[in-house]
Amino acid sequence: MFQAICIFFFKRLGWKIVGKFPGAETSKFIIIVAPHTSYWDYPIGVAARKLGGIDAKYLAKKELFKFPPLAWFFRSMGGYPVDRGKNSSMTDAIVELFDSKEKFSITITPEGTRKRVDKWRTGFYFLAQKANVPIVKCAFDFEHKSVIVAPPKYVSGDLDKDIEEMKAYFRGIKGKNPELGVF
Repeated sequence: MFQAICIFFFKRLGWKIVGKFPGAETSKFIIIVAPHTSYWDYPIGVAARKLGGIDAKYLAKKELFKFPPLAWFFRSMGGYPVDRGKNSSMTDAIVELFDSKEKFSITITPEGTRKRVDKWRTGFYFLAQKANVPIVKCAFDFEHKSVIVAPPKYVSGDLDKDIEEMKAYFRGIKGKNPELGVF
């Protein structure tokens, strides 16, 4: 029901998907979404993944999963709780998911929060490297009401170069609250 509501408003408000999410030729991948500046990113993302024909999961702070009805909702929508304060190997756990499934994708926001940050978290990069899966860049452009999807690309192993290339892709994209973007 929530997905249907998100899709209705996505279309009704004039949003569109520019580009294409990976199809059957790429069964495993990580989607990085930026800029992440608003709670509105969630329903936009829910609609985009459904309309794009993918069943991408996502990571969210564990606090969202504490209240049983919310925990049920977020899990039913593909959410995985993350304890950002714990030094456990979330990367290894997600690599195991990639290894154990024939088809799997996960969405991650490099900023890790909707607040302004000085730099991206890089766990998604090392996850892509360790799981040997490509990254799909996905921008939420509120100015043009577009979800912009780039083709999948594997990381090169040069963290600084790859991160700068990814940031360049998102530069100029205006999130709901552009003053919170890191670009």
